[in-house]
Amino acid sequence: MLGVDLTKVTTLTGAFTVGVGLGLQTVINNFVCGLISLFERPIKVGDVIEVGGNVGEVSRIGIRASVIRTADGSEVIVPNGSFISGQVTNWTFSDRQRAVEVSVNVVGGADPQRVVELLKRTAAAHPGVTKEPSPQVYVTNFSAGAVTFQVRAWTDRHEDWAQLRSDLSLALNDALAHDKIAIA
Repeated sequence: MLGVDLTKVTTLTGAFTVGVGLGLQTVINNFVCGLISLFERPIKVGDVIEVGGNVGEVSRIGIRASVIRTADGSEVIVPNGSFISGQVTNWTFSDRQRAVEVSVNVVGGADPQRVVELLKRTAAAHPGVTKEPSPQVYVTNFSAGAVTFQVRAWTDRHEDWAQLRSDLSLALNDALAHDKIAIA
């Protein structure tokens, strides 16, 4: 009636709608994944997780993205789509315990059974190590001049497991030195 060709307007409107739809695809995906996360609860505030190479504690779960606070104090904003479509390691999903492992190289010639018992006893006596499961010690390697032992202990202090690993390493070193067992 006005003499305007509506075919061009319809084509432009269609192209604009497709462009907006493609542009919002990621936002809508993250929104839907946020809703799934809120109902399914694969992670919750306070969990220690690893996603996309970042390890930290979940400090906030939003509709579009969540915030992970790393050990160095930085905060990483992770789109919720990463939790649904990617691999996520939740260190505290079912319980707060975490394994702490320390490798110990002892000079060859020492009685391996004596070393195993000493390492187990020392780890079990450490205040940050849980009683259950009890610490385990494994021989992992023999070489010409050394035997490598792996000490595995558990802690429920997941937030400072790195400090516990350091403290446990020092305690193991002191126990070996006290019993005059040389480390390699």
